[in-house]
Amino acid sequence: MDQRTEVYNSKMEKTIGSLEKELAAIRAGRANPHVLDRITVDYYGTPTSLQQVANVSVPEPRMIQIQPWEASLVKEICKAIQVSELGINPNTDGKVIRLVFPELTEERRKELVKDVKKKGEAAKVAIRNIRRDANDAFKKLAKEDVSEDEIKELEDSIQKMTDKHIKTIDTTIEEKSKEILTV
Repeated sequence: MDQRTEVYNSKMEKTIGSLEKELAAIRAGRANPHVLDRITVDYYGTPTSLQQVANVSVPEPRMIQIQPWEASLVKEICKAIQVSELGINPNTDGKVIRLVFPELTEERRKELVKDVKKKGEAAKVAIRNIRRDANDAFKKLAKEDVSEDEIKELEDSIQKMTDKHIKTIDTTIEEKSKEILTV
């Protein structure tokens, strides 16, 4: 792969990585510890990710168990979960926090699939914008004594890269939609 196209490939890869992170945070009926990835807790005045101050496990398919390293953090963690967009109330016995995920309704599943598709479309737009930026940069190379054939090759390779990444996004969205719709 040409160095001139490698930069754009890396940007496209980052876009897909970002999409996958976003999709991992969407709960699909089953308990998934990644839904807690964005939650931070005030740990001695410093916002710290939940995974760094507690042990997170999935003892049952619909339950996440959070065991803080320090008992004093239980209230902080509960508060952080309540103000997050998870929409689940934490249950605690003072030592361990349990998040019980309710069964998703058919309507909610369809809403989540729409949301997944929107995120996928946004990622595709980002990929296409990267392609446009690349093509603009390649056209500017014509002024720097780069042959038209070489520029055409660069544009073709960017198009192939774009197609490959869009296909990856489609596959990822399809898999996540299936996971959400599976009861």
